[in-house]
Amino acid sequence: MRRELFEPEHEAFRETVRTFVAKELQPHTAEWEEAGQVSRDAWLAAGAQGLLGFAVDEDYGGGGVDDFRFNVVFNEELVSGGISGFGSPLHNDIVAPYLMKLATEEQKQRWLPGFCSGETISAIAMTEPGAGSDLQGIRTTAIRDGDHYVLNGQKTFISNGIMSDLVIVVARTDPDPEAGHHGISLLVVERGMEGFERGRNLDKIGQKAQDTAELFFNDVRVPAENLLGEEGQGFIYLMQNLPQERLSIAIASAATAEKVLGFTKDYCRERTAFGRPIGKFQNTRFELAEMATEVEIGRVFTDRCVQEHVRGELDIEHAAMAKWWLSELNKRVVDRCLQLHGGFGYMTEYPVAKAFLDSRVQTIYGGTTEIMKEIIGRSMGF
Repeated sequence: MRRELFEPEHEAFRETVRTFVAKELQPHTAEWEEAGQVSRDAWLAAGAQGLLGFAVDEDYGGGGVDDFRFNVVFNEELVSGGISGFGSPLHNDIVAPYLMKLATEEQKQRWLPGFCSGETISAIAMTEPGAGSDLQGIRTTAIRDGDHYVLNGQKTFISNGIMSDLVIVVARTDPDPEAGHHGISLLVVERGMEGFERGRNLDKIGQKAQDTAELFFNDVRVPAENLLGEEGQGFIYLMQNLPQERLSIAIASAATAEKVLGFTKDYCRERTAFGRPIGKFQNTRFELAEMATEVEIGRVFTDRCVQEHVRGELDIEHAAMAKWWLSELNKRVVDRCLQLHGGFGYMTEYPVAKAFLDSRVQTIYGGTTEIMKEIIGRSMGF
């Protein structure tokens, strides 16, 4: 079906992104996967091309265009180009809204120019060893002491964790258990603050070029002027921004499923067994037909969610629906496509194997499938 999501300016932007991916990212993917992180040069190149901070005001070096469809184009082209380690979706889709909506003028002047130029790489630290999707269960504390907060705790599975220069940390500013989510605040921790340490660059099964780390905070004295928004309102801010994060994951899932199905169809035309292409066998045709139908349905629903989001109308429940269903669809499609590749699908030199490894986390981060269903179920009154 013809997509009706984009305008001519988005398709022109797609060509810019496609050129950037081919020139600045694809030639280096092997070395970045070996190193466990991308080069800072890639971030600077993205900033120079205007690919960071689309919605940030031009006064701070951003694009000044608050249209999430540009984010969609960028993310789709990363998938199309086989790029799984460059953390720009986290930077643009997840961190940017917090800084744009919550930062004071002084904070924006300090942080946003570097954010847009690629000189300042960002991350957000929610997950803890004992608290994943249960954000109310976090134990990291930030206790006010004069004109500072004293931050103590540990975070894990933090994307951009090694390279990040600016980390939004979710912490309890009111340690009283009775405070519940009312005791949660957001603090911005900057590279070089005493007591802020990075642990291992975690060894994952996929997305090898994405630096994912443990972060440790040992009596880190964070200036009070680094409080993001109001004290005690952190949980509310998270709930307001998580729908865009989940939609971003759904977009990547839809794009991955579409891409993998595309090259699997080509493989089934070329690969022969028993004297004919394997695509000529009824079972293969039925498998491809089922996946093509599901991928098309997923694409239409995702695009509709993006349209709703651009209008400011996407609610928490539909973002959760998109996140769980598209990520599970992606998992199912990639697995079935790998099966159709036979033994070759198990070889990492084949793109289906890489997609299998890189995209498996989609059903986990940003809130697991089970949590998404819980959110939807509660919205139904159960």
